[in-house]
Amino acid sequence: MNDPLDKIRIAAPCGSVWDEMYGNERKRFCFECRLNVYNISNMTKTEAETFLLNSEGRVCLRVFRRKDGTVITKDCPKGLERLKKKVSRLAGSCLALIAGILGGIGFEKALGNVTFVSGPKTAGEVDEHRKANPFTITDGILENLGDIKLSIPDRKMINRF
Repeated sequence: MNDPLDKIRIAAPCGSVWDEMYGNERKRFCFECRLNVYNISNMTKTEAETFLLNSEGRVCLRVFRRKDGTVITKDCPKGLERLKKKVSRLAGSCLALIAGILGGIGFEKALGNVTFVSGPKTAGEVDEHRKANPFTITDGILENLGDIKLSIPDRKMINRF
């Protein structure tokens, strides 16, 4: 315990709520004790040590400790490692989401105006369907706008190869 931050002892902790105090994330004013309260966890280790060495008299601090008793600072290596893991997980999730969206868009564009229709159609229904979708597959025959019909190989035959 040679670290000056680990020697911090708070004799009588204040009951005031940090979020109800006026100020910023580093320093807030406590209306109960009429003192500034300094947030050590929002300072780097060097800043916190310099602050403690230069301060005189009574100082109010907001301190967070690990289970082993060490004080948590802004540049805490374990905290930074946890932050890096969170950021990398978030980035990975965003990348997967973007890849999924782009894959879906690409799949839709690859299909284009090809529509798979099942069952027999009457002449009127096929003509209406052709207006909206120029290329359709009906009962194994690829139909185009003209009178030309191209047969598509049977699926069983395709699976042989």
